[in-house]
Amino acid sequence: MERRALGDLEVSVVGIGCNNFGIRLDQAATTAVVDAAIDRGINFFDTADIYGGSDSERLLGRALGPRRSEVLIATKFGATYDDEPGGASPAYVRHACLRSLERLGTEWIDLYQLHMPDDSVPLAETLGALDELVSEGLVREIGCSNFTAAQLREARAAAPGAKFVSVQNQYSLLWREPEAELFAELDAQHAGLLPYYPLANGLLTGKYRKGEPLPEGARLALLPAERTAHWLSENVLDTVEELRRISTDEGIEMLSLAFSWLLSHAQVSSVIAGASNPDQVRANAASVRELDAALIARLDAATRGTST
Repeated sequence: MERRALGDLEVSVVGIGCNNFGIRLDQAATTAVVDAAIDRGINFFDTADIYGGSDSERLLGRALGPRRSEVLIATKFGATYDDEPGGASPAYVRHACLRSLERLGTEWIDLYQLHMPDDSVPLAETLGALDELVSEGLVREIGCSNFTAAQLREARAAAPGAKFVSVQNQYSLLWREPEAELFAELDAQHAGLLPYYPLANGLLTGKYRKGEPLPEGARLALLPAERTAHWLSENVLDTVEELRRISTDEGIEMLSLAFSWLLSHAQVSSVIAGASNPDQVRANAASVRELDAALIARLDAATRGTST
């Protein structure tokens, strides 16, 4: 599988999102997904201290076992969970990192990400604490999530030392907001985008049809009503139907169109995709292909105006 640079890391262009670990998947099922991913050339696993009530990190660490050195682990901190206050204060940055290291059963984290901005703490202080972790060898690279272009510029100017090499924000054929301002800042900082919700809450899997009930177990059925209203709006569902027509015309599955279109952008380093079983892992890994310019243009035209 192709790999792309993310700071000093070389990440597979398809990664595994570990948010199902500890919720939908127990240890055996987690291990099956991890093994299938490594066997298909996937080396990038993205988790967070809040996933699975913090069990995601534990299950991932156990699943990797002696194969830890073969992969790259990305995790996140900053969200409130259990008895943890969250945030990005220097004291909490170190505390959260040490706890994640313990749960993962590892001596280092490859990519340590601030899960969300914390306006109560100057970014310079947070970056200073992260730089210390890098200097001590506990963390290799640092990233952030849910940051705007303006916040990235602030981070770049905040302090010397370690800099964010990645931003994990929502991006898909049905949510193109990062193109407006974020892409230019990523280019300026030589940073990469790690899109979450690459399948737009399942709408890009091909399982949803306008005018039909939601598929059983659909992710959208679990979302708050205000979010469901957007994703099931007439505009979005009409766009999904157009993408379905393109998929049929081209003989390319919607999953493949969704992943390959994302990776046609140089700013995207890896597409983070969840998986509940080895078959989904194999489908994700096999989905990436090179799209010609005419098809990319058709996809662009079909999906403009959906991220409102």
